[in-house]
Amino acid sequence: MAVSNSQALKIVSSSPISQKHQTSLTTPNSLGFKPTNPLVNQGLNWALSSTSRSLVCRSQQSDSSTPVKVQEFSVYELNERDRGSPAYLRLSFKPVNSLGDLVPFSNKVYTGDLQKRLGVTAGICILIKHEPEKKGDRYEAIYSFYFGDYGHIAVQGPYLTYNEDTFLAVTGGSGIFEGVYGTVKLHQIMFPFKIFYTFYLKGIKDLPAELTVKPVEPHPGVEASPAAKACEPGATVSNFTN
Repeated sequence: MAVSNSQALKIVSSSPISQKHQTSLTTPNSLGFKPTNPLVNQGLNWALSSTSRSLVCRSQQSDSSTPVKVQEFSVYELNERDRGSPAYLRLSFKPVNSLGDLVPFSNKVYTGDLQKRLGVTAGICILIKHEPEKKGDRYEAIYSFYFGDYGHIAVQGPYLTYNEDTFLAVTGGSGIFEGVYGTVKLHQIMFPFKIFYTFYLKGIKDLPAELTVKPVEPHPGVEASPAAKACEPGATVSNFTN
């Protein structure tokens, strides 16, 4: 049955929309035309009413946001010179480190207290800029940390060979790290042999106590415990990655 223009407008005005949204809506008459077909007029008013309800829902969602839990844990990456890492590929064919040179690498990873072997890192660095005044280079790094049965964490971001901390993005993970996001702080202790990382992770369940141990303060003399180096029973995580 056809509905008159006045009846259609009453339907819209009686909907539970705030006065703020009502006054900001454009009506058919304000557009400079008056639909002669009552059904068309009713359809336009229904669309405007739906838009208002959508705006109200979005506003309510933003108000109900809750803080995201951040979990922190630290690891050491140690190059013990037994993996042939790093491998420098001078693709620029220049006598000094230059844009485009590639550096694949893989090193051992230990818990923050250096008492357990976790696994390895594996990835590649792309040289972005040689910085002789800082006696080092700036790379874009793409790599993963492998933690045995716990899974892995993938990261990407700036990697500096000189003494300046950087933050990389945590781009994903597997195992207990599935769905993870956040950042990781890279602290270069002694390039390319010793690096200390602090992860700030979101979007996952509580980390196991085995990973959240109190870390040893980073310094040039840090070494993994003899038991962890030898991968003795009790000094590794389950099925640690080698």
